[in-house]
Amino acid sequence: QVYLKESGGGLVQPGGSLRLSCAASVLTYNNYRMAWFRQSPGKEREFVAATSRGGATSYYADSVKGRFTVSRDNVNTVFLQMNSLKPEDTAVYYCTVRAGPHSTDHTDYSDWGQGTQVTVSS
Repeated sequence: QVYLKESGGGLVQPGGSLRLSCAASVLTYNNYRMAWFRQSPGKEREFVAATSRGGATSYYADSVKGRFTVSRDNVNTVFLQMNSLKPEDTAVYYCTVRAGPHSTDHTDYSDWGQGTQVTVSS
């Protein structure tokens, strides 16, 4: 079983920044891709960003490209640096892992953390 714990969410004004963290407890951590998704009430869970198994390649949704940066250490944690935040970024952010090829489809992921709330409001 995979255990994931997100943290770092909060309330921020438009244009502000937040840094999310996700600590993963998973066998052979570096064999897994790691990704971030987000979900707002009444909407489907959507892809935000992901890293390759080695962390050398990053993937981003068009809506966050140029504003968000995903990274990972070589131990157990993935990060999401969020800059120039907009009200549309308000959502619960979830961390997940995948052993297979890169995917932006949430149905290709089976393990999720509890989520961390990000609210962007004046």
